[in-house]
Amino acid sequence: MASIKDVAAAAGVSVATVSRVLNEHPSVSADARARVLGAVKALGYRPNAVARSLRTDQTRTLGLVISDVLNPYFTELARSVEEEARALGYSVIIGNADERPDLQDHHIRTLLDRRIDGLLVSPADGTSPLLEDAARGGTPMVFVDRWIPGLDVPVVRSDGRAAVRDLVAHLCALGHRRLAIIAGPGSTTTGSERVEAFREAMAAHGLGLPDAYIGQGDFQAASGRRVTEGFLDLPEPPEAVFAADNLMALGALDAIRARGLRVPEDIALAAFDDIPWFVHTDPPVTAIAQPTGELGRAAVRALVARIEGRAPESAAFPARLVVRRSCGEPLASGPPTQVPSGIPFESPAPSPSSPPPSPSPSQSPSPVQRSTS
Repeated sequence: MASIKDVAAAAGVSVATVSRVLNEHPSVSADARARVLGAVKALGYRPNAVARSLRTDQTRTLGLVISDVLNPYFTELARSVEEEARALGYSVIIGNADERPDLQDHHIRTLLDRRIDGLLVSPADGTSPLLEDAARGGTPMVFVDRWIPGLDVPVVRSDGRAAVRDLVAHLCALGHRRLAIIAGPGSTTTGSERVEAFREAMAAHGLGLPDAYIGQGDFQAASGRRVTEGFLDLPEPPEAVFAADNLMALGALDAIRARGLRVPEDIALAAFDDIPWFVHTDPPVTAIAQPTGELGRAAVRALVARIEGRAPESAAFPARLVVRRSCGEPLASGPPTQVPSGIPFESPAPSPSSPPPSPSPSQSPSPVQRSTS
């Protein structure tokens, strides 16, 4: 394998000149630059990234810790992060927390030991002393999808409150009144926020949300099955079930079919987090879709800005309701209906020190910023 000394000899320049060319230093003449680049290509020379990082204090590497790589939402998120990072000249190392705070902290510790330039995290829990120490110690960091309240870390997420209101209005228009929710962990911001949004939307239609109609899940399919079985055992089962993520919705569908019941004839089903599989189920599942690709790309841009010493603001992107046939919708030809969320696409972003504010039932939706991609 060719060394930097071989390149210098072939180009007829010093090792220092080769180094300046590879680091894009402007003090090198055009002729010398051309000879060095020609020698690099002819010899197939590849700079030592580790040695370069020791000189520049940068590895051009980002860390991404996601909550569950088996969840199609996070798989798509990771793909968009990797694509945007590559376009900006960075590599990405991914860690899968599997919804376990201990495994999350293991990955974060490993990434920090590898001297990554910045960290993207979708926290598996509402607290993490390791993340707090890293953020307060100056590690460039951005939260994506979920966040830890109280930390001065930008948050890039979707805002699903308007879409949840649209879903509840849709269910009520179809005649459903007994609505239940399979909730995510209350220790996560997305878990608590979606229950709150569902409760507020029901209250706007004069409906209550009894404790019996709130099932505690963990964003995994098994919990969706378990909670739905409990709903079906109630003296008065719900008429519609809203699963707060896609995997719990699939678990709910399994539980309903295992009882010999049909969707939507016997019970309606809707989900947060649309996935490609939902168009292939029978019936296709009505779901709230997040702009996952936009989230991933915006999160990378925010992190790179923080690495470069700028102060990016938090950003929220509107989710939208995609109407299919799992809630008793009439048969229709053509593609599924995508209901606008009603959230403005352009407005001032919130402070970088906290996630975008959530509106109360009497307030209008929070300001939302949509980054261009």
